[in-house]
Amino acid sequence: MTGTTGTAAWPRCGRPEGGEPCPGRKVDPYPACLAHLDDTDRAAHLATLSPGADLDHRGTPLTQDLLDELLAPLRAPGTGRARVGRADFDAVRFSGEAEIRDVGFDGYCSFTSAVFDAGLYLEAVRTGGDLRLDSAHVAGDLWLDDCEVDGDAWFPKARVDGALRFCGRKVGRSAVFRDLTCAEARVEGVDFERGADFTGLRVTGTAGFDGAHFLNGAACFDRADIGGDMPFDGARFDANATFEDATIGGDLSFVDAAARADVCFRRTVFRRTAVIGPLVCPGTVDFSDAVFETAVTLEVAAKKVRCVRTRWASTAALRLRYADVDLTDATPAFPVSVVGRPRPFVSPAGDEIAEPGLARKQVGVVSVKGVDAAYLMLADVDLTRCLFVEAVHLDQLRLEGRCRLAEPPGGPRWIRRRTLAEEHHWRATRYRGWTPAPDHGRHDPDVLAPVYRQLRKALEDGRNEPGAADFYYGEMEMRRHSDSASRGERTLLWLYWALSGYGLRAARALAWLLLAMTATVFAMMLWGLPKGDPDPVSEGTSDGRRITLTTKKPTPVNPDGAYSRRISGERFEKSLRVVANSVIFRASGQDLTTTGTYVEMTARLVEPGLLALAVLAVRSRVKR
Repeated sequence: MTGTTGTAAWPRCGRPEGGEPCPGRKVDPYPACLAHLDDTDRAAHLATLSPGADLDHRGTPLTQDLLDELLAPLRAPGTGRARVGRADFDAVRFSGEAEIRDVGFDGYCSFTSAVFDAGLYLEAVRTGGDLRLDSAHVAGDLWLDDCEVDGDAWFPKARVDGALRFCGRKVGRSAVFRDLTCAEARVEGVDFERGADFTGLRVTGTAGFDGAHFLNGAACFDRADIGGDMPFDGARFDANATFEDATIGGDLSFVDAAARADVCFRRTVFRRTAVIGPLVCPGTVDFSDAVFETAVTLEVAAKKVRCVRTRWASTAALRLRYADVDLTDATPAFPVSVVGRPRPFVSPAGDEIAEPGLARKQVGVVSVKGVDAAYLMLADVDLTRCLFVEAVHLDQLRLEGRCRLAEPPGGPRWIRRRTLAEEHHWRATRYRGWTPAPDHGRHDPDVLAPVYRQLRKALEDGRNEPGAADFYYGEMEMRRHSDSASRGERTLLWLYWALSGYGLRAARALAWLLLAMTATVFAMMLWGLPKGDPDPVSEGTSDGRRITLTTKKPTPVNPDGAYSRRISGERFEKSLRVVANSVIFRASGQDLTTTGTYVEMTARLVEPGLLALAVLAVRSRVKR
């Protein structure tokens, strides 16, 4: 590899050049560099060159005419294509535009610390070794068209005042563009065989990577600062693509791009980004600690989407497919919607974008811990594994469309209802069939009851009474199992649960009502109805002018005899009439024994309440 610039040891020309001694390398065996040789010596030197010769003109001031003159003896007579062995142009200074066309370098080609007063244009150039422009300064454009580099392509700390255009064929080994600066960048159609490193890339305008293929290595854009759009249409990422700590001023487009690993935007700042995507990734797309300064739409189909501690300074719409979304500690300052998209994304031409490597499933939100849910809307997502504890303003969370929550295990013991994942974690420590907690642990009923209460209010405010009923049931369950509740409160809640499922299970209340009515009927038949209906007895006196009558009703006589004789059709009909009237708070008018009177009083207190609980349960399921 070539030497370095500055104090690098090469025999210097020393001729006056702009008031300073010329730093150009002497051309052996002459005392001056190529630029300062007289015509006779230069011609003699060029006559010694032939295709495949090495070139070493470090520090030499060059012009296009001098460069053409240098390459002329290296060109094949039939094709006109020059062939160079190794080429070392470190620290050269090109006056005017520099064009290198139809040249093949068998070894490396180095322009380290070179200065180009205008543009540099490499066209149809093939480098068998490395191509280096370390710390080079190009005052105009830098174009590499139809170029092929078998070795490394090194452009670290290069400065291009104009546009960088790299539309080559391939880079065989590593491609390094660290801390490169330019006005615009177009890196299109290049196969980077071992990935590419654009760490610290600074582009004031658009940076396009359409059709670039990052093969067998990562595509690194960490700390990049892009002023405009950054399209990757048709790009291919075989390994991870990272944009950590980058700043992106425009849109990111990934139409027809193929990502086969993770894409990371951690701590990235999106200044004026309106659209990101559609991005298809079989791995994880990570926006953790990213900042969105303006309204943005994210279109992503991925296995996972991480938005941990992500900050949205404006509205955001996340249109997702298949992904498990983690919103832990995200901080939305304006409304943010997370929507599961049912149909594939489409290209500008209207074609559906392929989604290889992704399992077909509903978008799932796995955590909203630490989120201010007042600005959050979830639509058509799976919440069966979502963690809600530690979120704030859950009573203002909006749940739209078909949002699925976890259900209890199957079997007759557990009724069907929508439950939180955290309730599963708590119950799994006591009962089989419930989902155990992952590594982050579980929460007690004291913590879960307020979460259910806030979610219930959120659905009630959204006029979703049937959905809110399940959250009310969960709230009451957590209160019933709470260690902080008094024994009397837990007993009362247990009775409320046993009789009617907290006023939400009509079948349970009707079953108790039927059982109570049946028991009342039998009690009336056995003890409540008298032996016979007593007839009124009238007694009176007559004093010759006036008759005085007093009517008395004898006290009902308790039934006697065997119980089997007391159970008859007539007595059943009378008992049923008494019970039916008791349910609707009406007096039956039937003569009763003392026991029957108290049984009727109890029935008139209990049975209408059970009927009311059944009506309330039905109402909670049909109310809109």
